[in-house]
Order: sequence, then structure tokens, then C-alpha cells
Amino acid sequence: MYKTFTSIIIFSLYILNAWCYKPVILLHGILTGFESMELIKTRIQQKHPGTIAYNIESFGGWSSLDNMNYQVKKISEEFNNYTAMHPDGIHLLGYSQGALLARTLLQNNPNHTIQTFISLSGPQAGQYGTQFLHLYFPGLALETAFELFYSRVGQHTSVGNYWNDPFHNKLYMEYSQYLPFVNNEIPSNASEQFKTALTKLKTMVLIGGPDDNVITPWQSSQFGYYDSNGTVINFMERDIYKDDKIGLKTLLQQKKLKILTVPGMNHFDWHCNVSVVDNYILPYLD
Repeated sequence: MYKTFTSIIIFSLYILNAWCYKPVILLHGILTGFESMELIKTRIQQKHPGTIAYNIESFGGWSSLDNMNYQVKKISEEFNNYTAMHPDGIHLLGYSQGALLARTLLQNNPNHTIQTFISLSGPQAGQYGTQFLHLYFPGLALETAFELFYSRVGQHTSVGNYWNDPFHNKLYMEYSQYLPFVNNEIPSNASEQFKTALTKLKTMVLIGGPDDNVITPWQSSQFGYYDSNGTVINFMERDIYKDDKIGLKTLLQQKKLKILTVPGMNHFDWHCNVSVVDNYILPYLD
């Protein structure tokens, strides 16, 4: 009798936990697939039993190099289905390019029910670095990469869409079809929507670190970036924050923006490290 009663209590607690933890949407990085996010998914479900995790499979491998706006358009239906299924709230986590893609999904779908958005080493302010460039475009030189990326051909690639050459800002603003709009550097009919969709979050978590060695500058993962002289400036010194273009200042003032700097992490380790999940992701998932 005692054992039966104990079993019922344990089972009831498990069910209670399952209801307590909100679902999570996971979005993988460039030239990988949903499999690369399985460690994060498994660890979340180990530590938060009963958590529903949706690991988006779209645009794996070489298809991750497709135009970012195209990817957003194709994934939006799946994304909206997940959020609609959970009107009481759901979390969103993206890694690397997937972190930028995830944010864009938020901004393009203002009726989302995302409560917490976690960006794990994502190029939120853009990318300009040899380490990253040579992984996928080994024949290109850093200084002349703009000649490819700031062209009609280059804008067919995801990397070209968020390539942000600080020494060719005029071309970036003229040719880039994605990042200047997503960050409201160029006003559009969707500008207010983009800001509203982000500021409705309960929490935005930006994770990055100085030993990343791929996201360049690494501060881009926290909206910092180069100025026109090639000097990295903190996100709070940039117009995107000072003018509250996408709501970063609003989020910070409301204590919804969390900036987490983690040393000692290589870019390819973020999503494969249990301690990262335990210490910097799980605390923001309820």
C-alpha cells in the first residue's frame, strides 16, 4: 500500500513538472542540421522532464546557405504552428546562423507566443572575419569579399545577407537585402512590427564569448560591432541601441535583456557542451 501511494506521488510530480516547463523550439546553425542540436534537446529534457522540444529540420547542410529571407519565409509556417499550439508561451533557441534566423522569425511573425529567446553565438550585428569566411569560401580574401557579397549573386547566399563590411558601409546599405532591414538600419513598412515583436518578449538572452574564433567580431553575438575605423564598439554605443531601433534599449530598461559573456568557448563547442546548457540556457527556461 505504501509503495503504491509513493508511486502515485512520484508519477503526479512528474506530470506536474511536465506541465510546468514550457516547450522549446531549436534552430541549428550553418552547414549542419537538426542533429547538431540533439545534445541541447536531450539535456533540456533530462533536467526539465516532460519538456516538449521542437528541433527544426529545415535547411540542413548546404541548403543552409540559401537566402535568409527565403529561409524565413519557408520556416514561418512551421514556426507559427508551434507558437499557436502553445498560447501560454514557448521558448526559442538558435545557434550561430540559426540564432539570427530565429530572431528574424520572431520579427516577421509578431503574433508569436515566444517568451524567452536565446541567441547562442549568433551574428546578430553581422559578420566580418577571415576565420568564418575561409570555412565556407576558402578562395575569398577578407578585404575583397564585399565584391561578391554585395552583388545580386552574393545576396543569394545566407552569408552575403549578413556580411557587414565596416569599410564599405555604403555598399552594405545599398546591396544587402536582409540585415540592414532586420536591424532597422533601413526603415521599411515592417520596421515597427520588427520592434514590437521583440519587445513583447519576457526575456532575450545573448550568449557569446571572446574565444569564439568564428563570429567576428565576437561582440556581434551581443549586437556590438566595428565602427568605420575597424574599432569594436559596445552595443550600447551603437545607433541600434541609442535610437532603440529594434527595442534593445526598451528590453534593457525593462530588465528583459540578459548579456552573457562566456570565455574559453570555441564556436563549434557552444552547442556540444553540457555545462553551457546547464549554466547559461536552463536557468532561462521555465
